[in-house]
Amino acid sequence: MKITRRNFVKAGVITSGGILTSQFSSSKLFGRFSADSPGPIVISTWDFGINANSKTFDLLQKNVNSLDSIEAGINVIENDPGINTVGYGGLPDEDGIVTLDASIMDWKGNAGSVAAIEGIKNPISVAKLVMQKTKHVMLVGDGAKKFALANGFKEENLLTEDSRKAWLEWKKEFPHGAYRVDSKNHDTIGLLAIDKSNNMSGGVSTSGLAFKIHGRVGDSPIIGAAMFVDNEVGGAVATGNGEFVMKTLGSFLIVEKMREGLSPQKACEFAIQRIYKNSRNEKDIQIGYLALNKNGERGAFSLYDGFNFSLTTQNKNVVLKSNFLIK
Repeated sequence: MKITRRNFVKAGVITSGGILTSQFSSSKLFGRFSADSPGPIVISTWDFGINANSKTFDLLQKNVNSLDSIEAGINVIENDPGINTVGYGGLPDEDGIVTLDASIMDWKGNAGSVAAIEGIKNPISVAKLVMQKTKHVMLVGDGAKKFALANGFKEENLLTEDSRKAWLEWKKEFPHGAYRVDSKNHDTIGLLAIDKSNNMSGGVSTSGLAFKIHGRVGDSPIIGAAMFVDNEVGGAVATGNGEFVMKTLGSFLIVEKMREGLSPQKACEFAIQRIYKNSRNEKDIQIGYLALNKNGERGAFSLYDGFNFSLTTQNKNVVLKSNFLIK
């Protein structure tokens, strides 16, 4: 059964050997990844990440490197019209236009991203080509689309009927174009993986904040905000209201705290506390961080309850619930 956020909430458990725990409190919940116990290991945001994990892990098992495996895993989510926060089927902006953001980073420190790209279903793959075929890191808007088309991508209508109906209902509620920010419409797919060569890569993809002002770009394409990888230390990804992640460069901050010796769990908690300190008067926001170090230890923490994530190793394929700051 394909896992989506909707049927996951209804079922309350994950099939295919997965479980949902009530709280993630230990970075060593399923043992330690080390050179004596080679990978692969995959971790991603949200319950729907389990489908991305499965594809990524399958390729890692076949000795595909972490970068290519992550791209293929995120493509699974981008291509799923039932997930309305990423790729095809993503909720549009206030003008009814689906715009996508993505970024990717490999174990050598190379990175690529695209922002506000329209009509291209797989922005993570375009971001990878930006990294590999240009001397740039980011392409945006029409330029990103032109680059994608020149490299064999096809222009497609990304607005599904379900997303169009949701947009029309929103227009009735906000006829003057006021856009809303809440804790339920920004579920980015962020994924980290370590391959059999012990190399880590990371990637994120999103359709961004639903019904945003046309042209708005969140944290997902910003290297160091929604995603950062350092192969000597580890990596981190973010999900939630991107404005707050951008203003604190949350993923870079987490990796640097791990470099200083903090566990992934403590580093995620530090980054969330930094956001809370600067935004405690804000309402209806949610931020979740996910981190993985090169020993295979992982951490997850969010501002409020409700953030979950997917973990896949040799022995486990599970969805876990993160602990959170504001009780």
